[in-house]
Amino acid sequence: MALMTGEQYIESIRKIPMEIYMFGKKVENPVDDPILRPSLNSVRMTYDLAQMPEYQELMTVISPESGERINRFTHIHRSTEDLRNKVKMQRLLGQKTASCFQRCVGMDAFNAEFSTTFEIDKKYGTSYHENFKKFLRYCQDNDLTVDGAMTDTKGDRSKAPHEQADPDLFLHVVERRPDGVVVCGAKAHQTGIINSHEVIVMPTQSMGPDDRDYAISFAVPLNTKGLFMIIGRQSCDTRKREGGEMDVGNPEFGGVEALTVFDHVFVPNDRIFLNGETEFAGLLVERFAGYHRQSYGGCKVGVGDVLIGAAAVAADYNGANKASHVKDKLIEMTHLNETLYCCGIACSAEGYPTESGNYMIDLLLANVCKQNVTRFPYEIVRLAEDIAGGLMVTAPSEADLKDPKLGPVIDKYLRGVNAVSTENRLRILRLIENLSLGTAAVGYRTESMHGAGSPQAQRIMIARQGNLAHKKALAKAIAHITE
Repeated sequence: MALMTGEQYIESIRKIPMEIYMFGKKVENPVDDPILRPSLNSVRMTYDLAQMPEYQELMTVISPESGERINRFTHIHRSTEDLRNKVKMQRLLGQKTASCFQRCVGMDAFNAEFSTTFEIDKKYGTSYHENFKKFLRYCQDNDLTVDGAMTDTKGDRSKAPHEQADPDLFLHVVERRPDGVVVCGAKAHQTGIINSHEVIVMPTQSMGPDDRDYAISFAVPLNTKGLFMIIGRQSCDTRKREGGEMDVGNPEFGGVEALTVFDHVFVPNDRIFLNGETEFAGLLVERFAGYHRQSYGGCKVGVGDVLIGAAAVAADYNGANKASHVKDKLIEMTHLNETLYCCGIACSAEGYPTESGNYMIDLLLANVCKQNVTRFPYEIVRLAEDIAGGLMVTAPSEADLKDPKLGPVIDKYLRGVNAVSTENRLRILRLIENLSLGTAAVGYRTESMHGAGSPQAQRIMIARQGNLAHKKALAKAIAHITE
């Protein structure tokens, strides 16, 4: 079974006995929980679109490993065309869900692990690359959703992992056995982990020799003993329990994050991809971050398409669509959004093969892409809120709109263009609210800032990749300076 249907995916997640907590209680049925289900629906879209002939070239690819057609989210990029199609696929999914569809982190982890494990084995004669290829083939053959877990909670940022007052603030090995290792720690901000079959764990930063126990990478299934998740709060999240879809804004799709705890989790040897080779921890982080920063030139652009469309509809419904300043704001939103897409495509087009045979994006352009993503979506949101008007955050509830006494009053006073129902006007405003301030803002606005590394992380990489010495030499040559 190289490709699952959306329904098969849902049922496969239902069968996994995960340990999930939310609002101080264990979630007994996360698949059908009204707060959690929209995030599952977003992942489902990655399976549903893969079944549609019109999206086959973007959503699927023939695997060099098996010769079978697989979901692109389990693919190892082997050309610049693969890299570009990845970004185009992510834009499509952002357009279809207006949320985070959660499989990107696993895909980016696959590609970072593929080349890094190859190079570790070349230096040390280890078997990490074979371990990883076996795991990859298992995920491809079964069309699995895999979470990528990189971000440790970090504790005191001024101290290295081994210097922390509590050693568990960075995930680390606490016991080494002949058949594997035991790890303790936690990974924060794990988007979509409760909707995944497996999790790939990676170190969160470069490490020195004293951090050997922290330089660990591996994969385990989500029903592994000692692994549990605590769901994070989102703005307006409990609206999903109220029964009215209008107030949610995006009732069908969404995202979810969790603090993921590894309490003495055993990892067998054949699931380990890095184990103490500290000099490769930074390389793995750099490559994963590069791929994931490329991803933001696709997914955030797709969600931006929806937000721009929603702002344009709000202008129509408000009767302001012909105002020159509104038209100009929509143009500016489009300009910013397409600039993000340009960066995602550019770093893909400038990709190059690694020693292992898979393709790496241009790291400088990928980091420029993500640096822009930390800024432009905020301006796009600001302009959307400007066009929408204050009613976006002061409108009465759906229950009030449906109330026999209050409904006619709301319909009378909150109607915009007379030909458009008040309900439809409020629906589009709630969608803008959701994307700007609500649960989807976690996967659009705030994640644009902190996902794949906060702004300074990209600036460090831009400084490293920017080749300032070369630029100085160019200037000196033009100025006929001899030193």
